[in-house]
Amino acid sequence: MANLWVRGIDGTLFDTLVREAEANGRSVEDEHRLILEKALQKVYNRQFIRALMSMPNVGEDSDFERVNDRREAPVVFD
Repeated sequence: MANLWVRGIDGTLFDTLVREAEANGRSVEDEHRLILEKALQKVYNRQFIRALMSMPNVGEDSDFERVNDRREAPVVFD
């Protein structure tokens, strides 16, 4: 696991982080990690949504309808 050192943080910002960590029953390091994870998850979600939106419209939903039966599927590859 990688380490991250953050220097030069404004004292008020650090004090706020300490208070949040205490209020949530976490260490300052754990609180910082959680805030970073949440922020980066939003970036990941936006990228994922962009990827989905870039996919071409290739048919109707009914074209991809799932058939729930017990019959053996046809062999389509030799």
